[in-house]
Amino acid sequence: MLWDVVGKKFWYFAFSGIIIIPGLVALALWGLNLGVDFTGGTLLELAFEKQIDKNVLAATIKEKGIEVASVTPTAANTYLVRTKPLDDASKRSALEAVQNKFGAVAPVSIETIGPTIGAELLRKAVMAIIIASMMIVLYIAFAFRSVPKPASSWRFGICAVIALLHDAFLIIGIFAILGHFLGVQVDILFVTALLTIIGFSVHDTIVVFDRIRENLHKGVGATFADTVNHSIMQTLGRSITTSLTVVLVLLAVLLFGGASIRWFTVALLVGIVSGTYSSIFNASPLLVLWQEWGDRRKR
Repeated sequence: MLWDVVGKKFWYFAFSGIIIIPGLVALALWGLNLGVDFTGGTLLELAFEKQIDKNVLAATIKEKGIEVASVTPTAANTYLVRTKPLDDASKRSALEAVQNKFGAVAPVSIETIGPTIGAELLRKAVMAIIIASMMIVLYIAFAFRSVPKPASSWRFGICAVIALLHDAFLIIGIFAILGHFLGVQVDILFVTALLTIIGFSVHDTIVVFDRIRENLHKGVGATFADTVNHSIMQTLGRSITTSLTVVLVLLAVLLFGGASIRWFTVALLVGIVSGTYSSIFNASPLLVLWQEWGDRRKR
């Protein structure tokens, strides 16, 4: 017996709304905690021989007249100190003050990005996501141009983009919440994860859409909704298995990888799961909803 995914589409749409809305509210209220890559500034990663108080560390650096934006401990027993852009003299002054206060300290890394470069990176990141979405619509519309009428290849493309936007907004919302409560910063690695998630989400969606196209040509199903439901069932196992293998690899990276890529891995992990869900329970049912709405208008 077939699982009636399409028949329960509004339940799945409601579930998507429930998991996305809190993140969108957090994004509107607090925004994203942008890292040095986007805001400009200096990021110092400092390693200490003993456990220290991050508030005392921040106060020690501030005594030198340096504005400290945040101090974040890592799992590697280091501390990430984000400040306004510092020149070489200010960096030396900050390190000397920390050494005098806490003893031996090892600067693991020191990165400085100007505010102009940071703003340009942010603009390019947003443009990359917009252009990628537009190209996906055009590509799918072209690739599915032979789909039998009354189905429309443009609907396939637009529904695929709506599904990937579902995944993108979910990740952005989650990181808005994490940024407010845990101080998690959004950097260029986050944008890389976002673009990777978009690509994976579309890949999963196209697998289902391609089976829908094949079944439409074969005349499978009494109605368009039946055809879509059959197609989902035929590709369900493949979609879940493919995603599960990626999830297992990401879990290994999350457990044994370094602190520097932890949140990058978390973003990928959530995005892969979300992409699989949206491809099955959002993109295809949305295609059916659009088709039914078009049929009602004609009648």
